[in-house]
Amino acid sequence: MASKRTINRTIELLLTMFGVWPGISCVIIYRVFWIITLAINEFFHYRYFVTHLSIDNLFDLMDCLSSFLAHVKLTVKIIIFSLKQRTFIEIIKLMSEDWSDSSNSDVALNKTSSKAKLSSRISNGLIILHTIAALAYVVGILLADVDVTDQTVDLPLMMKMEYPFVIDTQREYRLVLVTQFIYVMVCSWGAGLFNALLITLTLHIGGQINILLCWLMEVTPKEIETKRESIVAIIRKHQKIITLSEVIENLYSYIALVQFTSNTVMICSLGFIIVTAIGNPDASEKIMRSLLFYAVTNIEAFIFCFAGEYLSNKSKAIGNAAYNSAWYDMKITDRRTFLFVILRSQKQLSFTAGKMMTLSLEGFTNIMKASGSYLSVLLAMR
Repeated sequence: MASKRTINRTIELLLTMFGVWPGISCVIIYRVFWIITLAINEFFHYRYFVTHLSIDNLFDLMDCLSSFLAHVKLTVKIIIFSLKQRTFIEIIKLMSEDWSDSSNSDVALNKTSSKAKLSSRISNGLIILHTIAALAYVVGILLADVDVTDQTVDLPLMMKMEYPFVIDTQREYRLVLVTQFIYVMVCSWGAGLFNALLITLTLHIGGQINILLCWLMEVTPKEIETKRESIVAIIRKHQKIITLSEVIENLYSYIALVQFTSNTVMICSLGFIIVTAIGNPDASEKIMRSLLFYAVTNIEAFIFCFAGEYLSNKSKAIGNAAYNSAWYDMKITDRRTFLFVILRSQKQLSFTAGKMMTLSLEGFTNIMKASGSYLSVLLAMR
């Protein structure tokens, strides 16, 4: 028997680890720990950026900037989920009600379950991809043979940071590397976690819209006359879909804005690292370190834009299905009621970035164009 849940165990476990899953104990300790840890990490990134600010050091600066922005995004996501915990609880409650309603119909249950299985596979795939990307980012440093006693060169670290202490022994260096390794892996899971959650929520809405489309295609004037609750159920389902999409939009809107701006800079920075590494003696190591990070950043931007495009197209389908039904053969009173569904469908459901722009595949194209333009400027400065 399929588990009646949309958010899979892996995502729930990671949300608990980052202190944003509802109902966990000691939630304040989780949140304070992550906020302080991320803030300290970003401060060390900032110190490195300031102390090494030079055109001659542009390659390492771009590497530092990319890592810094990745952690800023994670910090913003944790803060927003912490501040909007009630919104997240409402989302979980609405999805639980959808599962409860679906249990009354085999078709509804099948469509809800299929979307849950698909989102579970995608979520697990994203977490695995982020794990591989993080390993590729740090493996070169882990395998490097470094002379810690040579103070004339900077020690190779997994993340470009300027610590307030001197690393002059092999033991200290290994301790720093182990700490950074654990931190990089956990933060990479966090990055994949919130992206996977957005896909999960979006696909759940898609499943509920598919149920509504089935009802609209199967409804007949005779059924409406003999069974008044049919049209009432359609309107209620439509309203619940609208409410759920608006609540998710409220939760993810400003996260999407941070994603939209930071991913543009990150794609540009990582592209610069990959292009400038070509032809260098250690080109393969540098490219391997950044290539998967670059791919994951592009996928992250694509996920947000795809979610907006998917929801918009699905909402169009509601209006089309309602119009193509036999509403014109119904009684005047039923027809007027049914027309509300058609009229409301004209206002498309959507996700936005900070309430300023609608997320769509066109927006993803704009991100790639802007990143390419900035990359051309950086290459000219080199």
